Amino acid sequence: MKKKVIYMLLALATLTTANGFASNDKRDKFINDLIQKMTLEEKIGQMNLDVAGDIVTGDTKASAVAERIAKGELGGIFNIKGAKEIRDLQEIAVKKSRLGIPLIVGMDVIHGYETVFPIPLALSCSWDMKAIEGSARIAAKEASADGIMWTFSPMVDISIEARWGRVAEGNGEDPYLGSQIARAMVHGYQGDLSKPDQIIACLKHYALYGAPEAGRDYNTVDMSRGRMFNQYFPPYKAAVEAGVGSVMTSFNVVDGIPATANKWLIDEVLRKKWGFKNFVVTDYGAIKEMQPHGAGNLAECSARALKAGTDMDMCSNGFIGTLKESLNKGIVTMTEIDNAVRRILEAKYALGLFDNPYKFCDAKRRATDVYTAEHRKAARDLAAETFVLLKNDNNILPLKKQGKIALVGPLANSGNNMSGTWSVAAVHERYSSLKKSMEEALKGTSATLLYSQGCNICADPVTQTEAEFGRPIPRVDFTQAKQEALNIAKNADVIICAMGETSEMSGESSSRATLELPDEQMQLLKELSALGKPVVLLHFSGRATVMDWESKNIPAIMNVWFGGSEAADAICDVVFGDKNPSGRLTMTMPQHLGQVPIYYNHLNTGRPVEVGEPKFRKYCSNYFEVRNDPLYPFGYGLSYTTVEYGKPSLNGNTLSVTVKNTGYRATDEVVQFYIRDLVATIMRPVKELKGFERVHLEAGESKTVSFTVTKEMLSYYDGEGNTVFEPGDFDLMVGPNSRDVQTVIFKEFKELQGVTRSSRH
Repeated sequence: MKKKVIYMLLALATLTTANGFASNDKRDKFINDLIQKMTLEEKIGQMNLDVAGDIVTGDTKASAVAERIAKGELGGIFNIKGAKEIRDLQEIAVKKSRLGIPLIVGMDVIHGYETVFPIPLALSCSWDMKAIEGSARIAAKEASADGIMWTFSPMVDISIEARWGRVAEGNGEDPYLGSQIARAMVHGYQGDLSKPDQIIACLKHYALYGAPEAGRDYNTVDMSRGRMFNQYFPPYKAAVEAGVGSVMTSFNVVDGIPATANKWLIDEVLRKKWGFKNFVVTDYGAIKEMQPHGAGNLAECSARALKAGTDMDMCSNGFIGTLKESLNKGIVTMTEIDNAVRRILEAKYALGLFDNPYKFCDAKRRATDVYTAEHRKAARDLAAETFVLLKNDNNILPLKKQGKIALVGPLANSGNNMSGTWSVAAVHERYSSLKKSMEEALKGTSATLLYSQGCNICADPVTQTEAEFGRPIPRVDFTQAKQEALNIAKNADVIICAMGETSEMSGESSSRATLELPDEQMQLLKELSALGKPVVLLHFSGRATVMDWESKNIPAIMNVWFGGSEAADAICDVVFGDKNPSGRLTMTMPQHLGQVPIYYNHLNTGRPVEVGEPKFRKYCSNYFEVRNDPLYPFGYGLSYTTVEYGKPSLNGNTLSVTVKNTGYRATDEVVQFYIRDLVATIMRPVKELKGFERVHLEAGESKTVSFTVTKEMLSYYDGEGNTVFEPGDFDLMVGPNSRDVQTVIFKEFKELQGVTRSSRH
């Protein structure tokens, strides 16, 4: 190997902390020496990230990429798949560039690699932190076996805006739950970075990307700083505290300044207030896209981004194309460039790339570590935990494996749509459709499965093509297909409708102006319902949708989201009763589009309308047409059994409640704990989630669940991000969801002075 290639033995296993990748004198000396040897062009090259493959977001010629790597013009590449392919490019960096600095290689490994787990919104509905962390651990193991060492995940943007498609990629509306998931995902991906099956995580999108006006992707975001710190920032902060190795800036403006060039956001809050020391990368083309915002030309935008604290430019070629001139003009400084380069090199050191550039290029690992039976089982089990049973009149579910079962709908025979958005490494031809899995589940039974597609995703073929994004569902003649579906349904004992969104109707650049079931699907569903047969709606979606008609007319509804590569089998597990549904909503479901954004932890008004009051009351905060209530509240979900909550008790600062499974099946119950600060200097929400426990209960079993009230739990942030604690009276609430709670008054860490009362806020 060329003598110019730089190696050194890593003395210690490298972990991350909020204060940066673990430091030692050898590392610091090594990086200092390396930076001193680098030319300006080589430094800026390390700050440049570009596409090296043709997965989703780019199409770059291999020869051009190789040439840039040899010249030292790329510090990293992303969206290329395969240990051999990545090793070939890494060898160019190590053997042909002047200093032999290895590449960092990333990919959008969002909810699994080839073993695909449910979309993140669905994962959050499991409320199972151990399983969520395990999903990230498996994703890291598979991706690292294929050459990937850096993932652009977790996405922890809080969103109360169901029209925004990227809610599918987040964890719902709650900052506390979102923070727990952020920590779990970071720990799952990173663990011990000295090991070859752990990868660097990337927190995104910093910040506030989930609050776009009108729910339209990439749109303007504007809010008070108090709201930022209390409602939107906590999951970002949690990921930093968990030691996340990198942070990605968002496309939107914050305080009118593009996030990528927002010094307050990156330098003041992220670095100084939260102590983040690792590197910051832009989202795809974000520096270049500052220009339409009105931030200046590419040189001006690049300089602003660097000075704000952004270290790596993804795909804008702004740093590599303009920073040398900006340095010569005195607009940026060498110190600013060196600081950015240092943080990038520290990440490569943490990964062990200077010791072994080919650490993640062991082609033998693919056979043992990717899409294994163990991984598939974990994905199947976790998918079943994410399904939310919304309605189950007359205990239609679970179905018995007998009689004639009609399976109808455009999503019934589409395995390509099971994995959901942002499954870029998926191998869709491996994954079963619901029809195929259901046929397998019913083998050897007395049941007969009847099938018809029944309709298209929607009437407009152009819209359907856009919604499919390369995962097509055959177009059918609606009149003919509908009649076929009705004919088989008439001969069936029960009808299962597989309907909803396609996988790409949610995700990036997938905003929706309406949230109802698309036209042809709704028409078919109504005509099937009119037959008078039992109907089960398996609803696929990547967001909270409007299902008001369905809730009033369909006896059994289960949101199955997009459950990943093993989704079809997992759905059968739950539909036929081998597993009990235990998912709980993490995004409030509205009655009507006009209620959006709707969320449980809202502030009160001076003229509130309480639950139980008339539909409309003049001079109060309400609508003419619909009540303020959601269709299904945050935290809601049913199972095939019933759980009874006892009267909560307060002993000092510990609230306890006994829950009992009063049914005949084992179940997992998610016991939820909320508080309300009754009097505060800055107004507080009507309730805030502060704890939860997923409890397994055998039939007839009781367990006592306790939550300890802490000063931290009762505190909030002011507009500068300072912690505020104000002693006083608090409501402590416990229940199965955010609506159906029992409340105890809590007084300044003293014994209970009041009465237990049922409440519905």
